Amino acid sequence: MRQTITFDTFARWLGYGLLIVAIFMLLSYLSSVLLPFAVGWLLAYLLFPLVKFVQHRLHVGNRVLSIIITLVGAAVVVGFVLWLIIPPMVEQFSKLGQLATNYIQQSARIDSIPEAIRQWTENNREQIKQFLSSHEFTNGLKEAIPSMFRVLGKTANIIISIAGSLIALLYMFFILMDYEYLTKAWIKIFPKKNRPFWSELATDAERELSNYIRGQGMVALIMGVLFCIGFTIIDFPMAIGLGILIGIMDLVPYLHTLALLPTALLALLKAADTGQNFWVILLSALAVFAIVQVIIDMVVTPKVMGKAMGLNPAILLLSLSIWGALLGFIGLIIALPLTTLLMAYYQRYITREDDDSGTLNVNLEEQRKTSES
Repeated sequence: MRQTITFDTFARWLGYGLLIVAIFMLLSYLSSVLLPFAVGWLLAYLLFPLVKFVQHRLHVGNRVLSIIITLVGAAVVVGFVLWLIIPPMVEQFSKLGQLATNYIQQSARIDSIPEAIRQWTENNREQIKQFLSSHEFTNGLKEAIPSMFRVLGKTANIIISIAGSLIALLYMFFILMDYEYLTKAWIKIFPKKNRPFWSELATDAERELSNYIRGQGMVALIMGVLFCIGFTIIDFPMAIGLGILIGIMDLVPYLHTLALLPTALLALLKAADTGQNFWVILLSALAVFAIVQVIIDMVVTPKVMGKAMGLNPAILLLSLSIWGALLGFIGLIIALPLTTLLMAYYQRYITREDDDSGTLNVNLEEQRKTSES
């Protein structure tokens, strides 16, 4: 605290601060370009153990062939999971549409819906003409056209996203080709005197990311099994497929809440098919959601993620609350790995507990040798 801050020191730290701000601005400007590369690197990180297993344990030898075999195997697994989910869901929704059509025909005594629409148009031709020539319709059309262009813009963004996904796959393939070299050579972008710091920080980050992925995968697996059991108990439509879908969605924390929409539609389907009360069926499904969520949040996540990340359950829940309040949904996703990384950085470079433990071990070893002598 008593160290004198010279102008040179102040200018150096100011330069570092401006450099960090400039890097963040550059990353924000190039985010659309860097995102496919980041996704490709993440996929390569996840698939590299499988590529290594195929190449060395299965004695394939060639790296390109190992990558192709791994990608084909991953595609088969993903295709099998989609086969378990999508065809039953399409069948259920088709059945729901058929039930809705039958209900409309029976309640309105209509044999053909297109024929009924044609007759209604013929009977109300004058009213339709007056409506189309009214100012309300014209103003509504003027407001709808910009919305239509926004929809077209979103469609273009989707197409661009698909193209970005293909680019990400190319990045993933080429990263896997030289994964070992790239994971070791990136440190050369820093000066030699700063390389130990960045190397240790990257090692900590990789360890925590690996622990997080392993722990979150286990939590998602347990959640999927619990939902399969819960939906089977209440005899909910597509119980196994919906449980698998929710488990997959939970690989991104709290994304499984989006499954409430197909759950409501399936509850409507069961009510229309069996004649049961829709609200009773929906409330039963929501009760399964609530019970499973309580079990996951109060028991599974603190136990599994606490063990994987090395965090006390109380610290784990506190980190989720703090990062969720600061960054919202994104904060819930990055809370655990970021908290663990910050704690590792604090222990390594602030309190230097690693150095203290190392010194303690050396002193104990010297005392042991002295007592033996």
